[in-house]
Amino acid sequence: MTILLAGSTGFLGSYLLKSFVESGYTVIGLKRTNSNTYRIDEYLNKVTFYDIDKIKLSNIFLNHQINLVVNTVTNYGRKDTKLSSILDTNLMFGLKLLEESVNANVKAFINTDTLLDRNINSYALSKAQLVEWMKFLTTKNITKMINVKIEHMYGPFDDENKFIYWLINQLKQNVEKIDLTSGIQKRDFIYIDDIVSAYGTIIKNIDTFSNFKEFELGTGNSIEVKQFIDKIVQLLEIKQKVFTKLNFGAIIYRDNENMNMQADIAKLEELGWKPKVSIEDGIKNIIDGEK
Repeated sequence: MTILLAGSTGFLGSYLLKSFVESGYTVIGLKRTNSNTYRIDEYLNKVTFYDIDKIKLSNIFLNHQINLVVNTVTNYGRKDTKLSSILDTNLMFGLKLLEESVNANVKAFINTDTLLDRNINSYALSKAQLVEWMKFLTTKNITKMINVKIEHMYGPFDDENKFIYWLINQLKQNVEKIDLTSGIQKRDFIYIDDIVSAYGTIIKNIDTFSNFKEFELGTGNSIEVKQFIDKIVQLLEIKQKVFTKLNFGAIIYRDNENMNMQADIAKLEELGWKPKVSIEDGIKNIIDGEK
């Protein structure tokens, strides 16, 4: 099977790339010319890469017989808050990739989505808009559309500005103070290895799905953010003393904040998938810098 992976140098994309190669799939990776490949350097000679700022997507599909497309490209709007930039990445690029997949009669298009409410920010809204186009195209072609709505993923080598990875680094450096919300909102934290295994399960069962299939991906359990942070501090203090003051309640919640997010993983469990990594083990892996 030949898989086209969009976002191959990102956090999730890099882990998927390694898993796909190790599973024996032929992988075509999409990146930009200036993409940092540090996460996948040892795989650069095992994958065919295209710089999407130098080649038309249509030419890639002409050059290869692609069976499956996996889209992990994401702009969270943290560094670049321009609406046009967020839409270009999350909606327009995704739509172009979807269109080329349909034109090439690719077996399935797997999209990476979020469990966040579409009205909470521009990132979530742009993601939801792409899914609407997936549903629209479902009845008009043979390509199966699969949407994966991920809860709060974490793990080693995440982007430095992502909350958990950033927080651990701040605590390691013993910064004086970190302002936080009250932390009573609940999140379903899922470790990156469990996410990768879920994608693997989905791919193995592609042939059994209807034209459109959607999965929620998390552990199926949620805990308060404050409890999760407390676990980080406890585990980090095994290695070093933590002097940072955690200023809970200093930051107000976003408008429309969901106070209890928990994935319904019943559909994945029906396929035989279950999360395996505990919160404690996941946090330890980040602290230790393990893959």
